[in-house]
Amino acid sequence: MSTLLVSLSGLTDADDADRARAVAFAAELDGLGVPLTHLLQPRRAGGDPLRHDDDLVRWIAGRVNGGDDLLLHGYDHTADPIGIWQNGTVPRIGRRTEFGALPRHEAMLRLTAARRVLAATGLSTDGFAPPRWIASAGTCEALAAHGFRLCADEASLRVPGTADALRARVLTFRSTEPWLRGWAEPGRGERPAGDRRRCRALLQQATRTARRGGIVRIALRAKDLRREERVAGALAAIDAARAAGAAPSVHRGLFTVTAAAA
Repeated sequence: MSTLLVSLSGLTDADDADRARAVAFAAELDGLGVPLTHLLQPRRAGGDPLRHDDDLVRWIAGRVNGGDDLLLHGYDHTADPIGIWQNGTVPRIGRRTEFGALPRHEAMLRLTAARRVLAATGLSTDGFAPPRWIASAGTCEALAAHGFRLCADEASLRVPGTADALRARVLTFRSTEPWLRGWAEPGRGERPAGDRRRCRALLQQATRTARRGGIVRIALRAKDLRREERVAGALAAIDAARAAGAAPSVHRGLFTVTAAAA
């Protein structure tokens, strides 16, 4: 049986307009009976941590209480995490790939800091989604040591420290995604046409995956909600996946149920 997962990221540093769009999108999903998984970055780009009385924290807490899910989404997405290791043989990581090349020790430090901030907000989770969906081997080891039960990377949902994994490639509107190659607009100035191509690609991939009985993972960013074409495209893909037999779920709930069934 196919499963549908929808996630949203990028709200920590978003403005009021972006957050209003997120509220409206979540309401659309409520009408479809589709829960939303929130990918939360606990520290803002400027360094300030989220707090328990922030509007965003209160909104997410309410959504989770209503059936949504929450995954830790890195720490602060800095391009240059602490440590002198980057001067060595480990590749330099790029922006928003905070956990993409970290060794175990550095990943442990950042996960400790992230969990401390998250606990102070009153939120909690044992699921992790690395920025840009890339987690180094050291990060996976650190996740296992911290007791995380899910790591959602670009191609799978896995239990850190074990061989348990479910194949599930994430579908986004980023033109660099492998499954989108060939669909991106050929040049600048063609964004509307490019968005239409991406929406068609998303619709086709979601439908195809659902018909094969796979896991349809649609991942949106707050900035995607600024474009009506992308919102409409995401909702169309969600409808198509459901029509093809995909049952809505959340990331952690899916793995728990599937592992139990196995």
